[in-house]
Amino acid sequence: MKIRPRSFRFKLWAYFALFTALIFTVLWLLQTVFLQSFYEAMLISNTKKAAEKIISAGSSSTINDTIDELTYDNSILVFITAEDGSVLFSSDQFKGGKRVRGGDQDRIPPELTDGDKPIANDRRMNYRMLPEGYDDFLQRLGDSESGEVQYSADSVFVYGTYMDYYGSDDKAVLYVSTTIDTVGPSVTIISMQLVWVTALSLIIGFVLSWFIAKRFSVPLDKLGEKAKRVGDDDYSPDFRRGFCRELDELNDTLDSTNEKLIRSKDFQMELLANVSHDLRTPLTMIKGYSEMIRDISWSDEEQCAEDLAVIIKEADRLTALVNEILEYSELQSDTLPDTDEEADLSALMNRVADTFDTLYKTEKLVVERSIDEGIIVKGSAARLERAVYNLLDNASRHTGESRRVRVSLTARAGRARIEVTDFGAGIAEGEIEHIWDRYYTSRQRGGKGVSGLGLAIVKRIVTLHGGECSVSSQQGKGSTFIIELPLA
Repeated sequence: MKIRPRSFRFKLWAYFALFTALIFTVLWLLQTVFLQSFYEAMLISNTKKAAEKIISAGSSSTINDTIDELTYDNSILVFITAEDGSVLFSSDQFKGGKRVRGGDQDRIPPELTDGDKPIANDRRMNYRMLPEGYDDFLQRLGDSESGEVQYSADSVFVYGTYMDYYGSDDKAVLYVSTTIDTVGPSVTIISMQLVWVTALSLIIGFVLSWFIAKRFSVPLDKLGEKAKRVGDDDYSPDFRRGFCRELDELNDTLDSTNEKLIRSKDFQMELLANVSHDLRTPLTMIKGYSEMIRDISWSDEEQCAEDLAVIIKEADRLTALVNEILEYSELQSDTLPDTDEEADLSALMNRVADTFDTLYKTEKLVVERSIDEGIIVKGSAARLERAVYNLLDNASRHTGESRRVRVSLTARAGRARIEVTDFGAGIAEGEIEHIWDRYYTSRQRGGKGVSGLGLAIVKRIVTLHGGECSVSSQQGKGSTFIIELPLA
């Protein structure tokens, strides 16, 4: 297999292997270089804690039992003596102190007795003899201003202080010691074990990381191949989901992107199929009349003016067509309007009606109004005004001989209802379901529409505002286009 250093598989394997090596490097340092110091610190800490417990229980009648438990649990040596060095009690991890349990009585070993009497005030009064350097310890303790002493000597940690001791009227001396060099001989053994454990673990880690990297890279490779086909005819949505959530989301994103690309391609095809005729017609007329002016009517002022008027009209038609295409494309990529913005639907409908009164004054178009005041919705006022304008524009093209359009605005059940009615020929029943489709031009309905995008723009704007569009029509009596929007 060819190794690609920049591939995801190689990098994942390399990082995982590096992580494994780093972990074992840290483990090696802790178990060899820092083991002794760490071990000593723990022993010293435990020794001090044991001394604190002994001091706390010093006035209790069970102090000796407490000392025996602590020496056994912490592997320490404890002496409690008078200030002159006379032993009051001692204990070590083997319970080898001067007191040997025997029922409810304490027995003194025979070698520490004189007949039936114990040898008093003798440092041999302990089954375990006082440690070497005890006099030095007492000297250090006596010289200490804090009343306690701690030091290390010959691999032994010593801690000492004064304390109250049950049964003694005077202050007693507490001596606690522990060996702190016991880990030394174990380091070599641990090092040899670590050599084998590290070598074996690194091998296992490298192999395991390679399989993990391969496991992760396979679905990524498949998604990569899938991404290359996004928008193509051979795109396949198949993908084995469930490996991890992020890859599933990436797969869903690719599917969504493919759907958008397909819609975009369909949009382009529809644009070419449905708009090419509308674009070709005004362009042909503009070119034809321009050539006519150049070749024929340039010297005839009246005819030239008529030809120029046709050119201007067709240029305006072409501009309107291009503007509608651009506007619809913008709406297709738009998102929901700002929900904090409010639009006065009553005011904007009156503005649109006034505009049509002015535009169609010479054509004697009558715009009847029934607009309730104070109706507010949330959304873009400019967008909503465009939707109402398109509805009125569509209605004005299909009034027939009546030349009458009616607009109304009411509010009920928490929704604003806009109705725009023309009194023309109406819409055939089979065409009503397509009336909101893009590029379903008025040419198919025998009208005078520009591009067939006007009603599609209306529907898109209303949808973005969370509203609904509908139409009711009766042939020979006209059509009513309805918009419902949620109130603010």
